[in-house]
Amino acid sequence: MTNQTAKLDWRDGRVPISTQFDDPYYSLDNGLAETRHVFLDGNDLPARFGGTFQIAELGFGTGLNLLVTWALWDQAGRPGQLRFTSFEAFPMAKEDMRAALAHFPEVAEYAAVLLDHWSPGDGATQLPGGPLLDVIVGDARETVPAWDASADAWFLDGFSPAKNPELWGTDLLRAVGEHTNYGGTAATYSAAGHVRQSLAAAGFTVTRTPGYGRKRHMTRARIDNAE
Repeated sequence: MTNQTAKLDWRDGRVPISTQFDDPYYSLDNGLAETRHVFLDGNDLPARFGGTFQIAELGFGTGLNLLVTWALWDQAGRPGQLRFTSFEAFPMAKEDMRAALAHFPEVAEYAAVLLDHWSPGDGATQLPGGPLLDVIVGDARETVPAWDASADAWFLDGFSPAKNPELWGTDLLRAVGEHTNYGGTAATYSAAGHVRQSLAAAGFTVTRTPGYGRKRHMTRARIDNAE
């Protein structure tokens, strides 16, 4: 993978499709509901919110996961700081992101702030009234192992393993495990056997649970607390 701006087609003028991977950025049914089910419920959020809480993500895409998480953090109203780090090889152009997010009025106020401060690859940015956002641009197989922090929750949201195998390999998921705090979790819409096996090899306890929409199953994973 090389660093460049995402190239898109559009399904029904609403859903961006990656031309690199021939895969949609979010559910054709309801992207916002998918985020809530897979990544928030899948990581037991907002129940775990509070203090300094670090989320890490493979694949920033449109930023919808960030926006839904930010809204939920605000609704939870617990003291602390939300930190959101995303590893993205092909950041989306601002106007493409604006067009995609326009279809989610529920998070419009958060989207406006994100778009005003969209500068992927420029280091951590404190979004006014929101999380500390860091979109790290590059090949995740290199950038995740080099990351100098660990996450409380991972959103594993690359394009499908069949079309974007680089984000689902054993070595990368091992690096995810190595950058997860004890008691930390990971969630993904994928229930592919090799993904679950790689997460287990990385030290996670892995569970297959009901998926969202047309997906029968998804995967939840947890790094058990130290003895």
